[in-house]
Amino acid sequence: MSNHALAERHRLAELLAAAGPDAPTLCAGWTTRDLAAHLVIRERRADAAAGIRIDALAGWTQRVQSAYAERPYEELLKLFRSGPPVFSFFALPGADEAANTVEYFVHAEDVRRAAKDWTPQPLPPGRAEALWRRLPLLARLEAGRRSPVRLTLCHPDGRSLTIGPAGTPTVRLTGDPSELILFTYGRGTHTTLTTDGPEDALEALRHVLPLP
Repeated sequence: MSNHALAERHRLAELLAAAGPDAPTLCAGWTTRDLAAHLVIRERRADAAAGIRIDALAGWTQRVQSAYAERPYEELLKLFRSGPPVFSFFALPGADEAANTVEYFVHAEDVRRAAKDWTPQPLPPGRAEALWRRLPLLARLEAGRRSPVRLTLCHPDGRSLTIGPAGTPTVRLTGDPSELILFTYGRGTHTTLTTDGPEDALEALRHVLPLP
């Protein structure tokens, strides 16, 4: 059985190492050092990781992350490469694969596509299919609740997923699962998706979710 999360962890670690600690990322305001610190506290500091999702705790999370970011960059990468410690939720059987396949893919592309000369890079078919399987739930949680229009996310092979408010105009976005995942997480500007729909619907969507 393929371990996509582990493969993406290794890919992300290599990209972070190659970029160095001061490179830009697609995470607003974060350098590669900030991203590395985020990755480490997410699986090693449960007391601080909650603030990633809970606004009331965001200040504590930021303080802990800033303290970790002051550590040597190579130390952060070594901690990330070594995987979750035994006391981490992510060390439970299956947790890393379930929770981190998409997380690490998105952050790997945050590093890779922040470079001005980035080009499309196909994923192994099995990993692309793993992203497609995770898309329905993630799209509804992330893009579906924010979109002012109906969205049809189309796989190149003809499969599709429709989310968003019923009774509104529909925008179609077509591309590989990797591109659809990145759109769902607000990285649409840096994708190769094609879009189709009424201009007013596209304009309304652009106000909340970036488009290519």
